[in-house]
Amino acid sequence: MKTKIDPIKSEVIARFLLATAEEMGATLMRTAFSPNIKERADCSTAIFDAQGEVIALAQRVPIHLGSMVGAVAEILKRFPAKDIRPGDMFAANDPYNGGGTHLPDINVIAPVFIGKKIVAFVANIAHHADVGGMVPGSEAAVCKSIYQEGVRIPPVRIMHAGVVNRDVVDIILLNSRTPDERVGDLNAQFAANNVGTKSVLQLFERYGVKETQAAIAGYLDFTEKRFRAAINRLPAGRYEAVDYLDGNVEGETCAIKLALTIGKGRMDFDFTGSGKQLETARNIPYRALLATVYTVAKALLDPEVPANAGYYRTLNIHAPEGCVVGPVPPAAIGCRSISASVLGDVIAAALSQAMPDKALAGSGPHHLFVLSGTDPRTGVYFVDYETVAGGMGARANRDGVDGVRVHASGSSNLPSEALEHAYPFRVERYALWDESSGPGQYRGGAGVVRDYRVLADDIVVSLSSERQHVASRGMAGGGSGACGAFVLNPDTPQQQKLPAAAADVPLPRGSVLRIMTPGGAGYGNARQRTITAVEKDVVEGRISADYSSRTYLEGSRS
Repeated sequence: MKTKIDPIKSEVIARFLLATAEEMGATLMRTAFSPNIKERADCSTAIFDAQGEVIALAQRVPIHLGSMVGAVAEILKRFPAKDIRPGDMFAANDPYNGGGTHLPDINVIAPVFIGKKIVAFVANIAHHADVGGMVPGSEAAVCKSIYQEGVRIPPVRIMHAGVVNRDVVDIILLNSRTPDERVGDLNAQFAANNVGTKSVLQLFERYGVKETQAAIAGYLDFTEKRFRAAINRLPAGRYEAVDYLDGNVEGETCAIKLALTIGKGRMDFDFTGSGKQLETARNIPYRALLATVYTVAKALLDPEVPANAGYYRTLNIHAPEGCVVGPVPPAAIGCRSISASVLGDVIAAALSQAMPDKALAGSGPHHLFVLSGTDPRTGVYFVDYETVAGGMGARANRDGVDGVRVHASGSSNLPSEALEHAYPFRVERYALWDESSGPGQYRGGAGVVRDYRVLADDIVVSLSSERQHVASRGMAGGGSGACGAFVLNPDTPQQQKLPAAAADVPLPRGSVLRIMTPGGAGYGNARQRTITAVEKDVVEGRISADYSSRTYLEGSRS
């Protein structure tokens, strides 16, 4: 006989689990050692049911969802439930062997027991600033193989009955250029799971295993039903979109092609026809593909739907093996997050055809750069992993958002104060990039300009980006956003434009590195933008009077 579910109690349980996931995230950030986690919040936390389905996901970095989908199932393949004990934890990072979506993201997963029975799992993922490989930071678009990107960790037991497995930890530490940070960050991950385990255990003890599991199952079913209803509000049909990543060499491109079929209560995403997997680290592994589809579909159709596995059931995703969104080993995948921002534009472009009132123009993805060297203040080697946000595309009824991580990307820019405290650099400019927004009836969001003054002698930088050659695309007559750039010593006779992807570029003491991130595209004909909106942009310094006259004012409406 099916257990009757109290909808109010089910909602209380679901909210408790979400609060627990958020508490785990706060614990992870407050106890982490590296600025990348404690300041940039490049981490995520989640709770799974006993079968490994996501039941609560803290709203942090959406692409980390891909690292977690299927993670429990991979653990149970290698470690039968009868061999798992209370206090065990498991770690993994390899996208081809049950881990994350790139190697710096290390999953740590722990079972929750009632008696001898596993009733749930808690998990967190943290982006470690260096896990080895050919370049500091373990992430660079120029990598040609996953073997160049760092240590690969299949699902392994990193803690046994509450005791850390030093063999596994030592392997991780030996491969990292910054082992002290790795120790601190791993301990923070263990602490976050301990917090989650205690809270989830209290929930099951309060309501009982049977009632709690029934409430969770009911909540997943409710989420599925709600999202199917959102899909059914769209016109059925087939919608196609395409956009381009940079290719294997500068000047080449690689297509991401999507055919979206909307049916009764379901959507099918078919990426057949996408370009072959690249010889660079721009490839998007399957779990990152899942995370991006899940995130963009939720954002456009029903942003308030619970972030759990219930709505995943409504989405079917196919990518041929060996293509750029379905790479096979040993394809490099380190920069999948930047590429996934372009993928997000493709998904949004297809969905926008079915829901023009919520359409979203193309966006500017973040730019990645990894600075490393010896801090002269301490004599200690460091790796500073950073990203700077771009601009989101305009909507069908509003301007785009300035300086924001787009689609499945979500961590913060490193605050200037934290940066200057931790590393030998000075931030001399940090501003929105004037006139980087794509023009339109609704303009795109602005990209960002950030200047770093180098205050040490042996600094090198690795650079990775998209949309330095293929601009974000406008919609319904809107203009493209500005392409991004890396510039050394800007506004001086020594100014030099750096490649869109490079490794170990030397930065002399006193030099300035400028990061210019791409802008979002516009929506609608620029001549239809109101005079009031144009004047406001001029007053705010977004555009010059000359630019406004050339681009907007002729034929504008009042």
